[in-house]
Amino acid sequence: MSKRMATSKKITAAQQAQLLELLQHRFEKNLKRHKGITWQAVAARLKANPAKLGSLNEMEQTGGEPDVVDFDKKTGAFIFVDCAAETPKGRRSICYDHEALESRKEFKPANSAINMADEMGVTLLTEEQYIQLQKLGPFDTKTSGWLLTPPEIRKLGGAIFGDYRFGRVFIYHNGAESYYAARGFRARLAV
Repeated sequence: MSKRMATSKKITAAQQAQLLELLQHRFEKNLKRHKGITWQAVAARLKANPAKLGSLNEMEQTGGEPDVVDFDKKTGAFIFVDCAAETPKGRRSICYDHEALESRKEFKPANSAINMADEMGVTLLTEEQYIQLQKLGPFDTKTSGWLLTPPEIRKLGGAIFGDYRFGRVFIYHNGAESYYAARGFRARLAV
């Protein structure tokens, strides 16, 4: 797992305004995802943290459709997660991490989930976070997504991923170097 988080990409004032409008529309359309949270509180937090808008824009541009799904009472942060029905199209056909990418001798994917998340300034969902998201779903009924893998599994060469099939969430394992056209990752961002 990567130890660093890249700085989020800057976006113009016009892009910020457009993104805020899009996020507000999605927020208001999906109130069941964030009971007890107001858009005014979210908007104030976003405006106070403009660097996070760059990360949210990356989530949006890669097909994630980010939305607020939780509130962290300890930090006061709103938690955004990709809420697209399927794993974001702009983040598929990638292996798990840089080590896995480098281990492939041929037919290397273009990138890895951990590298892309770092570049975007976001994190992958943990197994627990993915299961929580699915309570708002279902998500990934035709695709799957890499999940933040525990170090003891990664040390053995594996990585975990999840999807939703047959009316329930499944968490699986695979070699970290594997990649498939229907596997990507869902991003998480605390603002």
